[in-house]
Amino acid sequence: MAERPHDPDPPDPSAERIDYAAANGWDGEFEIYSDFELPTYVGPTTFMNLPWVTGSVNSLQLGVEPFELLSVVDAGDANIIPAWIDRSHAIIFRKVREVAGTGAIPIILGGDHSITWPSATAVAEVRRPGSIGIVHFDAHADTANDDWGVLSGHGTPMRRLIESGAVLGRNFVQVGLRGYWPPVDVFEWMEDHGLRYHFMTEIDERGADAVVDDAIAEALDGPDAIYLSIDIDVVDPGLAPGTGTPEPGGLLPRELLRAIRRIVGAVELAGMDIVEVSPPYDHAETTAMIANRAALEAISALALKRRNGAAVRFEPGTAGD
Repeated sequence: MAERPHDPDPPDPSAERIDYAAANGWDGEFEIYSDFELPTYVGPTTFMNLPWVTGSVNSLQLGVEPFELLSVVDAGDANIIPAWIDRSHAIIFRKVREVAGTGAIPIILGGDHSITWPSATAVAEVRRPGSIGIVHFDAHADTANDDWGVLSGHGTPMRRLIESGAVLGRNFVQVGLRGYWPPVDVFEWMEDHGLRYHFMTEIDERGADAVVDDAIAEALDGPDAIYLSIDIDVVDPGLAPGTGTPEPGGLLPRELLRAIRRIVGAVELAGMDIVEVSPPYDHAETTAMIANRAALEAISALALKRRNGAAVRFEPGTAGD
């Protein structure tokens, strides 16, 4: 099994200027393909690539029309080749860094959870000299050293983020863990690096709101903003079957959507991803609908903040001032 040496005390991202692209091997020369050269299952999905136009929507939960208050655009797919994981992560990093660098809040739709490594790293780089905390909703910790020898698989991204120094372990908070993974040695690594985590049993006992409030405080113990990562398998598979690693006993959709509104309404959101939706495993598009609503609830919560006079966009170069 592959071994990856790591520094037990990763660098503090606010203490030194780290070239994350070079450190993670994402600074190489990669050819960019036109939309028509990419595989047919990636790229634009509109008819004849025409702009997608929709009417306004009204959030019954928050009493706000988000698209009347915010400029929301689809920045398109990263120019990836699905079978070439190293290139894909490099291109995702560049794409998210470009979007975040404009001051916009990127909401990234996966893809498996490995995309959080380049996506959150790109947001962390743009936000310097400030820093980000992460609230991670998932049935699984995704902190393995490797997936059967693969160091950048969907079970390893959180370890890569922390080892690289992009995010400090003590500001990485996981919500919804359950089942039979990770094993003891991986939990020992998590504890050694200060990760915080909240099992589903704690949510059962204390309620989701109390746990979410703790997660916010832990993620913001030092950082300026939060990156929100949603693995759809945090929801019970009876309600969200369209995922590759289902784990019984998860959140109800309404608990997840309420948590997203609660977090985005209370913090400065740096970025967000929604991952691990697998349409071939879905039934009646129930999983896809939850993922869609997860993004829409975050957007609506941002719109409510804007309506109430709060700033939403990030001004690069101002963090930590």
